[in-house]
Formats: sequence, C-alpha cells, structure tokens
Amino acid sequence: MGVDDEKSGSDGKVWGLCSMPFWQTRNASSSSSSSLASMHNNAHHLNHQGHQSVEHTSLQSSSSVSSVAKSLLPTRRRLRLDPPNKLFFPYEPGKQVRSAIGIKNISKSHVAFKFQTTAPKSCYMRPPGGILAPGESLVATVFKFVEPPENNEKPVDQKSKVKFKIMSLKVKGEMDYVPELFDEQKDHVAVEQILRVVFLEPERPSPALEKLKRQLAEAEAVVEARKKPPEDTGPRIVGEGLVIDEWKERRERYLARQQVEVVDSV
Repeated sequence: MGVDDEKSGSDGKVWGLCSMPFWQTRNASSSSSSSLASMHNNAHHLNHQGHQSVEHTSLQSSSSVSSVAKSLLPTRRRLRLDPPNKLFFPYEPGKQVRSAIGIKNISKSHVAFKFQTTAPKSCYMRPPGGILAPGESLVATVFKFVEPPENNEKPVDQKSKVKFKIMSLKVKGEMDYVPELFDEQKDHVAVEQILRVVFLEPERPSPALEKLKRQLAEAEAVVEARKKPPEDTGPRIVGEGLVIDEWKERRERYLARQQVEVVDSV
C-alpha cells in the first residue's frame, strides 16, 4: 500500500470520525446543553409540584385526622347531673310517683336546660326548663304514672320503655327562659344525658331510696318557700283611713281642752 493510499485512508478515517463540521458541533453542544437545562428545569418543576402535592396531601390528611379526633372526643358537659344517668322511682303500680334529679351548671356561662320525655301524657317535669348561672344548681322533680305490671311481673323485673332527655344551650347572660330558645338555636343545642327509669321497692330501704327522699324534700322546700309572700321589712305605711281617724282623735282632744278652759274661766 502506498503513502497516498495510507493518507487517503487516514484522511478518510479522520473524516469518518469527525465528519461533522465545527459549527454543527457547536450547535449540537449548545442544543445538548439547552436540552439538559430544560430537562433539569422540568425535573425541578416536577419535584416542586410533587413537593407541593405532598404538602397539600399532608395538610389534607392532618386536617382529616384532626376532624376525626375531634369527633371522637367526648362532648364537654355544661351540666352535672345527680344521679348522672338514671331516674329512680318508687314502684307503686296504678299511682303517680315522683323522682328527683340535681342539676348544676359547671360551665363559665349561663346555660339553659330543657327536659324531654318519650311519654309526655304520663310524665311531666317541674320545672320543665330554666336558666342557670355559672355554679348555680337546683333539684328538679319528675312525675310519672306507674302502669300496673303484666303477667305478674315482680317490681324489680318491671321494665319501663319511658326515657327522659336533658338538653343544654349556652345563652348570653340573664334572661327569661322560654322553650323557643332551643328551636331558634337548635344548631347549638347539646344533649347532656338520656336518663333511663329504675324502679325501687318503697318497703325495702336502700341508699338510692334514701337519697331520693332527701332530694324530694329539698325540692319541696324550695317550692314552699316560693309560695310564701315576701317579708315586709320596709317602713310602715299608714292608710288614708288611719290618718283621718288619728286627725279626728286629735281634734276631739283639742275641743275637749277648749271646753275645760272655758268652764274654768267662768
């Protein structure tokens, strides 16, 4: 093989390896760089979007977890009940009997309460509702007619389907109680407790029966105190008739003295 052939072969080989001109190589390099930059920007954008979506998903999941946690938390009570979830009645078939329950406002605001029952024709409450100031308490009386037993059931086995419900509503300060408050603000009404009926044998002493008697006596004392007229501690007001009578007495005494003076002078 000659030198010319080797050069031509060598040149061919060189051009084969560097067949692209310099300006095309530069353009290709710049386009490659721009492509790499574009890919980098796209990757950064996707990463940013992914990060935002992760953050958004995290916020959504945290808010959903927070709402679920709030729903699982027990409702904060506004009232304390005594007994907390039962109404004890003496078992006297065919008679109207009484139960009692203490209600205390344990919140920092005025609270309205209201009774409801599944048997309004045979049960009623006194008072049926009211408004309690913070820390204020009262004893409510519940009246119920006891149905005679069926199939010779024993008093302890006698079950009542009647239930009572106590609801509460936060109000602004002192005001007159009206049942319509619970209809106007029904979205803010809370169910404090659903009370079930428990019968007690009046002939058998028990702590629950003794406590019931004390609560009934306390509630009755409050009712009797309200019936008494208020004591008159102010100044005594003399009626018109008494004033006239006193004036007549003074006039008569004056005339009598005048007559005595006239007689003495004669």
